[in-house]
Amino acid sequence: MGVVAAALLVPGVAACNSGATDSPTASGSSAPAIPKDPKEALVASTKGLAEGNFSFTVASESINGSGSIHKPSNSAQMAMTAGDETFTMEFDVIQIDSETWVKMDLGDLLAGLPGMAEMKDKYQYIDAAKAGDAKNLDMLKDGSDPANAAEMFKGLSDVQETGPGTYSGKVDMTAATDSVAADEDMIKALGDQAKQIPFTAKLDDQGRLIELVISVPAAGETKAQDVTIKYADYGAAKAVQKPPADQVVEANEQTYEMFK
Repeated sequence: MGVVAAALLVPGVAACNSGATDSPTASGSSAPAIPKDPKEALVASTKGLAEGNFSFTVASESINGSGSIHKPSNSAQMAMTAGDETFTMEFDVIQIDSETWVKMDLGDLLAGLPGMAEMKDKYQYIDAAKAGDAKNLDMLKDGSDPANAAEMFKGLSDVQETGPGTYSGKVDMTAATDSVAADEDMIKALGDQAKQIPFTAKLDDQGRLIELVISVPAAGETKAQDVTIKYADYGAAKAVQKPPADQVVEANEQTYEMFK
């Protein structure tokens, strides 16, 4: 998801913590058949994500994030805290149709820049025309899953079923650069290693992806770490609401630059 990718561009911040619950099979309904082939099962597990009605959490050493996608109302939301012992920042992003609001606290990163102090506790309204094609502000585009699992699973290798509904193998991260698990700089630093990244996955009893753990090796200034994405509330996410009008201000130039 682009918003997370934007956060990864901030120096000193590298990857993603939180929890989710499995989505049970609806009472009285029969679970669909899960493909016996492990690779086919994982590819099929992302179909529920493509429907765009779910909640998620993202976790690693330096980022805690949670949010939801609700395409029936064309809305999405994500809250995130990122950083380490020396620097922390917070984002809260709301998108409804083509309208976007961003609230952020970047600590001392942009201290002294005109207008930034006044923005700290407010949602900045993003003018869609002014933002242009800033992909980092679009949570509802194709591939709205924060891990972009559907793209990653096109490049699976060494896949095996390790237990009922659990799998392991390797994925090609170069096929999913818009993922919370890596950005373009990280993939470039990994080189050929980016095409063979270890992962584990869990599916629910309807064959839907509920957990994906990607073990990203050390790359450049980023140390090795696991990125865990969990999914829940398939078909039951809630429409996102606009922030209260008295908490909204117009976005400044620094905000537009940050999300390009």
